[in-house]
Amino acid sequence: MRLLIAQLARFGVVGLIGFVIDVGVFNLLRATILEPSVIHEGPFIAKVISTCLAIAANYVGNRYWTFGATKREQVVREGVEFVIVSVGGTLLTLACLWISHYALGFTSVLADNISGNVVGLALGTVFRFAFYRSWVFHPSRSMPLRPAEGAVLPASAAPGDGVEAVPAVDNRAGAHD
Repeated sequence: MRLLIAQLARFGVVGLIGFVIDVGVFNLLRATILEPSVIHEGPFIAKVISTCLAIAANYVGNRYWTFGATKREQVVREGVEFVIVSVGGTLLTLACLWISHYALGFTSVLADNISGNVVGLALGTVFRFAFYRSWVFHPSRSMPLRPAEGAVLPASAAPGDGVEAVPAVDNRAGAHD
């Protein structure tokens, strides 16, 4: 339970940083080059850009801090899985913004922020945390933090000198049958 609470707290801090990036960039773009009177799809495009920037920041924070104890060797695979989950959360956020702005006609800056940065973000956050914890950074898929039992260090190495342990090899006949 303590691990879950600690992870939720770190996830919250990382998410807060991502939120500041997301909301700041969204509102900056929406008020300038992607203003709806200039580009009809401006709010939607601004949300896609701001969310992508927040996802990049969140990946670094979550990989190295929130779920730092469960990093895996396959960084590319982990990154792809993180992006898949992040896109799922982003689609929830964009759906809320699209429904509010285009389907319901609530086109004010306040309405766009409530739909995209409050309702959509809340739904996306729950979705992302659940899948990051249960799939992307799940402890069963992580690298061991210490050498496996029976590991052997090279003869010239002392524990803790940066030399990685090598698993013991069983050379007995029939061991590989």
